[in-house]
Formats: sequence, C-alpha cells, structure tokens
Amino acid sequence: MTTAVAAGGLVDLVPALAVMLGANVGTTLIVQLLSFDVSRVSFLLILLGVFMFRRSGITRTRDLGRVGIGLGLMLIALQHLLSMIIPFEDVPSLRVLLDAVTTDPMIDILLAAVLTWVAHSSVAVVLLIMAFASQAVVPPHAAFALVLGANLGTALNPMLESGVGGVPAAKRLPIGNLINRFVGCALALALLKWIGPALVTIEPDAGRAVADFHTGFNVVLALLFYPLLRPFARLLVRLLPARVDAADPSRPIYLDWAARETPSIPLAGAAREALRMVDVFEAMLRGALDSLNRGDRKRVAETARMDTVLDRLDTPIKEYLTSIDSDALDDADHRRLSEILAFTTNLEHAGDIVEKSLMPLAAKRIKRGVSFSEADRDEIRN
Repeated sequence: MTTAVAAGGLVDLVPALAVMLGANVGTTLIVQLLSFDVSRVSFLLILLGVFMFRRSGITRTRDLGRVGIGLGLMLIALQHLLSMIIPFEDVPSLRVLLDAVTTDPMIDILLAAVLTWVAHSSVAVVLLIMAFASQAVVPPHAAFALVLGANLGTALNPMLESGVGGVPAAKRLPIGNLINRFVGCALALALLKWIGPALVTIEPDAGRAVADFHTGFNVVLALLFYPLLRPFARLLVRLLPARVDAADPSRPIYLDWAARETPSIPLAGAAREALRMVDVFEAMLRGALDSLNRGDRKRVAETARMDTVLDRLDTPIKEYLTSIDSDALDDADHRRLSEILAFTTNLEHAGDIVEKSLMPLAAKRIKRGVSFSEADRDEIRN
C-alpha cells in the first residue's frame, strides 16, 4: 500500500521509507505472538468482532469489529499452518535435504528468500523455520541464516509488483527497501558466527531464539537506517529520476486503481485530479478573455479545444470514484465523494459554457470586426 501511495506522489519518499522500516519491525511482532499459544485469544477476537459488527448504526464500531474478526481468522490460519507443518518434521527425506542445504549460510539465505517470494509471506516462512529449529531439524546457525533469507525475500514482491509501465520513480521505495534488506543481511551474515552463539546462550529454546533473532535484526536495521533516510532518499532520486514525458493534460496521473481498498487514498487522488481540472478551466477563462479582447482566431480554437481536456479528465474521475466499494466508506467519506463528483460535474459544465457560448461570440466578434471600449473590456474582465 505504501508503495502505491508513494508512486502516486501522495507521500514523500523519506516518510515512506520510514513506514517501510516500521512495517518490517511490525511483521516480527506477529511471529513473537505466535511463539506462544494464542488459540484462545483468536477465538476471543472473533467473538468480540462479531458482537461489535452486529451493532447497527455505529460505523466506527462495525469497522473495529471487522478488524477483530480479521485478526482472529489470521491467527487461527497461522496456528493451523504450524499444526500442518509438525507432521513433516520427522520425514527422513526432508531431514536429509535440510542437512544438505543448511551447511552453507549463503544457500540458506537463497533458499529462504525464494520460499518467501513464492509464499508472499515472511511470517509463514519464519514460523516454518521456528518449527524446524524447535524440533532440531535445522541447527541454530542455519535457522538464523534462513531468517535472513526470509527478510530478503519479503522485499522482492513489492519491487516486482511496482512500477507498472516501467516508470523508474515508482520503484524508488521498493528498491530502497530491498537495498535496506540486502545491506542488513550482509552485515548480519558477517557477524552471524558471533551473534548466533550469544543468542543461543541467552535463549536456550531454539524456536524462541529464532523469533528473537528475527525481531532483533529488524529493530537494529531500523535504528541504523533511520538517521540515513534523507541522504538515502536523495541517492534513490538520483539513481531513479522521474521520467519526463511530453505532458498530456487530459491523462489522469493521480488515480491509483490499486489503492482503492483504503478510501482516503483514492479520495485524495480524485481531489488532486479535480484541481488539475481547475487549472485547465482557468486557462480556458484566460483564453476566452484574450479571444474577446483580441482578433486571434487561433486563440479561439485553442480555447475551445480545452473543453475536450476537461471532458477526458472528468470521465475517468467519475469512473474511479464510482468504482470504490461504498461499504468501505464512512459518512465523512461519502460526503467527500459526493463533493468531488459535484465539483467536477460543475467544472465540466462550466467548460461547456465557455466552449459553446463564449467562443462562438468571440469568433463572431472577430468576423464582424467589432471592438470594445475600455469600459466594456473592464466589464468583460469582471
């Protein structure tokens, strides 16, 4: 979501990078939580969520109920994932395979990175590593290397799924996050022969040691990179400059179809497109004034054609806003959506008036050679 927002220009690169650091730390907390028995908590969350969701008329309470139900189902699913993994821990062929691949930390990192990329979830892979480490299927040093690979693999999906159309600037955030992960993995791998034994000494439980290593890695990496975010962002901007195209004023640039799940983002994008319509309409008004004051037929034609730009901006804005799930909008969002629709409709109608009423008058004035006095011009300007 942050990648989509940053690519649309709604959030600057520096805070977006900071959000990614926080998100990477946040994903480790669910691993810490699931290292304990949370089955009872999951059912309690679902029960509380259903009770809150059934409260009619209170939108915020219903939304929090959805959150509770979602968290409860997620915890149950992850607990079932662990219960499915346990029977495979003692399979002889799997032990032979893991014994073969866990002798080299680099192979461990690559293996876990690929698994995480395929699974689209570092949490699931780290839970798998925890289960194997708890049953001594993989030794602690190999488990820590696999955790590094899971952290590297989780940065691959945002990078591969971003930057539709090959826009380099849209890839700044995911590439920055990948560089952050890569540098962290390189540093941790170099220090692993000292960090591993120390962590095992502090936490004898291998599963808990894996969870602590996962959290510690992300926390330390966030602390190291946070002071460097501004120069790092400048470097990314220099390496991935914004592509300068011949600007097409009728092409929407702030309507991100991938961000419609969060209502505030598409509403903000649609509002920015509406402000672009304001700029076009202001240019039409200036063109209309020039056309009425001067005898330039070319200016009349240019001003009339600007109404096409307004129409081409208005149509996708309406399609975009009407595609948003109305159930995801609260009362304030519904009002905002209606305001934007009414605003763009009025602007489009105003453009039609300029094109169909003012421009024919300007053309007729030029054709007949009519001139206005200074007082008439002041009145027209007003």
